[in-house]
Amino acid sequence: MKYKAIICDLDGTLLNEHHTISEETKETIRKVVNSGVKFIIATGRHHNDAITFKDMLELDSFLITSNGAKVHDYNNKEIISHNIPAHLSKELLNYNYNENLHKNVYLDEEWYAEKPLEEALVFHKESGFHHVIAPFQSLVGKEITKFFFICDDEEHISELEKKLRKQFHEGLNITLSLGSCLEVMREGVSKASAIEEVLKAEGIDLKETIAFGDGLNDLEMLSSVGKGFIMGNGSPRLKALLPENEVIKTNAENGVAKKLQEIFL
Repeated sequence: MKYKAIICDLDGTLLNEHHTISEETKETIRKVVNSGVKFIIATGRHHNDAITFKDMLELDSFLITSNGAKVHDYNNKEIISHNIPAHLSKELLNYNYNENLHKNVYLDEEWYAEKPLEEALVFHKESGFHHVIAPFQSLVGKEITKFFFICDDEEHISELEKKLRKQFHEGLNITLSLGSCLEVMREGVSKASAIEEVLKAEGIDLKETIAFGDGLNDLEMLSSVGKGFIMGNGSPRLKALLPENEVIKTNAENGVAKKLQEIFL
């Protein structure tokens, strides 16, 4: 099979343990792209954050962000937006959360949080994208792009996941990007659904694509493309759900670059 497009997650996948792109990975992607293959980033990050890595790779492509809630075209113009409706956003903004959880939302061009979390900013050192501190009550009435909750104690995240799934039977897509991060988007929103729309615009069939990911928010993407690869450092739950998918080297070992070299170079 001659693959025409590559779709790749960022954190834990394309980005190494230092939250940046290694020189080997940059050079490998340049060679593959110069051969005529499309390379598309699909991430849970905000578009103002992820665009840094698109520019770093000098990509001429679409950019899928917020787990598929937003898509920007070649000129970085927003072409797809699937926000959580205001009535559901209001319920989530007013929800009685465990005080140990760090609460965040993506809204329009901003990332909002109720209190600072310095550890989260380590992930954004390349872009310099920072959260704006604001009470969630001030956001009531808005359509939210994505909610996400961070906690080092994964039991708190697991408990919140169960409670939200029980209370919100429909209208939302609830998923884990990491064991310590729970993400909430509009129902039907996923990287896979956005990829389908992008590939249609590009005239590329899903079977002609490969994808790389490491978290449960990559599940639909990795199971829908022609061939989906799971990072060695990927979620155990993801590996268990996709036993037929090949597990490759870790992000610290430049796993994406190594597999691209094997397939294309």
